[in-house]
Amino acid sequence: MNETRPLYWSVRRELWENRSIYIAPVAVAAVVLFGFAISTIGMPQRRRAVLLLDPAHQRAAIQVPYDVAAMVLLMTGIIIGIFYCLDTLYGERRDRSILFWKSLPVSDHTAVIAKASIPLVILPAITFIVVIVTQFVMVLMSTAVLAPSGLGATTWSRVHLLSNSVILFYGLIALALWHAPMYGWLLAVSAWAKRATFLWAVLPLLAVCILEKLAFNTQLFANMLGYRFMGHLKRAFVAGKDGHIDSLSQLTPGTFLTTPGLWIGLIFAAGFLIAAIRLRRNREPI
Repeated sequence: MNETRPLYWSVRRELWENRSIYIAPVAVAAVVLFGFAISTIGMPQRRRAVLLLDPAHQRAAIQVPYDVAAMVLLMTGIIIGIFYCLDTLYGERRDRSILFWKSLPVSDHTAVIAKASIPLVILPAITFIVVIVTQFVMVLMSTAVLAPSGLGATTWSRVHLLSNSVILFYGLIALALWHAPMYGWLLAVSAWAKRATFLWAVLPLLAVCILEKLAFNTQLFANMLGYRFMGHLKRAFVAGKDGHIDSLSQLTPGTFLTTPGLWIGLIFAAGFLIAAIRLRRNREPI
């Protein structure tokens, strides 16, 4: 317990100092709900037209707003994680608060692991809760709008919140593991750079892509970056004919966990975190 308490309080410190971690997803969810409220105008007429389709297309059409809401909140979480990692170690050197934090009995590896847990654990958990609550409120809103026309039950019968929650939970875990090397790289850059962390994180990767293209007329590195960003989808899921993932039978955790790219990425993530720990220990305040 004595060893875990510094990590626990370090994670809480990150949440205290970076309120955008949970405020931004809630604000985006509020915007999504406001947009959905506007879209409910004329919903009974559109729902009657949708009910003329076959059952598969009915569910796909009704599910679209809920998938869009989940995707928007998911991208919000990724963006927050990227900018958090770029600023967290750089920011404490910039404002010289690192001198205070190093005076406390908290090791560098505990501090860096606490910071890495934000995009890998805390943000996915917050995203999951916000998405579930947002989709539930959307269902209630659509039910209230459709109830006078006798179509209130059509949403509940075609939007399966329980199975969607399981798919979302599994997808967030897969995404966090797949993006671990990206967050590790950003933390290492944040611990090393003296200014312009975003440029130092992006320009070396862009330079390698350009150099490879000019020297060999290939784009293997660029393809690898694209694979690292979205490649988990084809390994963690089996998409349906319409491209939707709406069934638990489409989850393939065995294939995902046996993908070499996953474990190679985790090895790189560990290396970047070790580099970030050593850089935090040795770099001076800016």
